[in-house]
Amino acid sequence: MSDPYARKLVNRSFYAAKDDVKGRVIVVLKGLLENRSLNLITPISRTFPAGTIIELIGTDEATAAPGVSVQRIAYLAFVELLDPAVLVAGDPVSINGKNVGTIVGFDDTHMPNHQNTILRMEKRISGADLGLHPGDHVCIHGISTTPS
Repeated sequence: MSDPYARKLVNRSFYAAKDDVKGRVIVVLKGLLENRSLNLITPISRTFPAGTIIELIGTDEATAAPGVSVQRIAYLAFVELLDPAVLVAGDPVSINGKNVGTIVGFDDTHMPNHQNTILRMEKRISGADLGLHPGDHVCIHGISTTPS
């Protein structure tokens, strides 16, 4: 059988509706790298049980997408997901109600320890420089249904 993600048969439009996912910052990160070489996996989604820890990493690279390599990154935070989750490329992420970026993909470098979750940011800035703190509220926004 062939991978439907590799064949680009599945895209964000397959997700008709999806709950918001609540989380909390447990570790604030700082630092920028110009040559990280994160290899974003081809699948556009990942699933997680409640209590999973993910790492949020930002990039300002316009070409960042599933299946590509990302070089320019900013370390944001480790986040505990308080809800079971299906995260999908294109999901907006906010912290304390402020938009931080949009998920563009996932990198498996540290699996099974934690999933690198890459966000496209307007400006690449670290979690420390964003003023994040442990306990800050994270929301990974879902997909609302629209009336027909």
